[in-house]
Amino acid sequence: MKILWFTWKDKYHPLAGGAEVVNEEVAKRLVKDGHEIIFVVGGFEGGKKFDNIDGYKVIRVGGRFTCYWHAYRLYKKNLIGWADLIIEEVNTIPFFTNLYAKEKTHLIIHQLCREIWFYQMFFPLNLVGYLLEPVYLRLINKCPTITISESSKADILRHGFDKKKISIISMGITFPISENIDNIKKFNRFTILSLGAVREMKRTIHTLKAFEILRNSGFDSELIIAGNTDGKYGEKFLDLVKKSEYQKDIKCLGRVSLDQKIELMQKSHVITVTSVKEGWGLIVTEANSQGTPAVVYDVDALRDSVQHEKTGLVCKNNAPRCLAENISKLASDSKKYEYLRKNAWNWSKEINFDRCYDEFLEALNNK
Repeated sequence: MKILWFTWKDKYHPLAGGAEVVNEEVAKRLVKDGHEIIFVVGGFEGGKKFDNIDGYKVIRVGGRFTCYWHAYRLYKKNLIGWADLIIEEVNTIPFFTNLYAKEKTHLIIHQLCREIWFYQMFFPLNLVGYLLEPVYLRLINKCPTITISESSKADILRHGFDKKKISIISMGITFPISENIDNIKKFNRFTILSLGAVREMKRTIHTLKAFEILRNSGFDSELIIAGNTDGKYGEKFLDLVKKSEYQKDIKCLGRVSLDQKIELMQKSHVITVTSVKEGWGLIVTEANSQGTPAVVYDVDALRDSVQHEKTGLVCKNNAPRCLAENISKLASDSKKYEYLRKNAWNWSKEINFDRCYDEFLEALNNK
């Protein structure tokens, strides 16, 4: 089978994240099974126009917002009729391939943007995007759709998609699960980890405030922030750290290597995720695989990637004080903590890319 895959980022894009990990893992397995794949993606500074990655081809066109038009032109000029199937990933803005391509389109939607517009875009574009999203979703809602969590499925269903045409596939992680978490030595002090880009929609400042609440209550602990701090929100966060009376107990590491990431997830006692919403919350599963439970906000997908009171804790209120209370609850009950981390570790073994691929193939049969 020949597959033409439209998405605005590939694995080498500077802003690549969990969605691109899924694409890569699925594409590698498709190629291994004898399928041909061409990715049409947005270009970026330093990126080659044509690339070959793990057996599949990549064509980079335009930029963040112009790739959609350039992808249409490329299809009409060079790719019409080549594929047996089109896969279109909707990441904020659709390519609308179902409106112009002769091949059948399957959508991949990790999450809808919705309230994220107000965190990632400036006024009035945020309002325009928020109001237009339900409109343009109606133009694509007849397509078979693949997503990655029950929360995302529920969100998609609100916009007229057919329940029978929505398939959920598993996520997975790309590094080994710890073989024995009993052998992992945690940091001497109770350590809270926040891992990922410091962006407004991630609400990293909430973790900082929760940490200060804990310290004010007399709870001895330290905070580690690992992730890109570029941008205004990152600058604001670093400024707040400098002004914190607990600055000496806060480590801001910036972007870290894979080995550092794994070590931090192993040695930290808990990871926090305070996003506005997620598609799944891959960082939760990754931390679980290294024997570290998560305390998260009660938002789309995080309530799926954490089983409350079984693999971690989900806050009743999405606020720093509630986050601090849940971290304290976790730290003060060693028996409960061990129960959660072992359950989380065992569950992470079930969330893998072999399962993801099998479910992906099954989803392609959904007409």
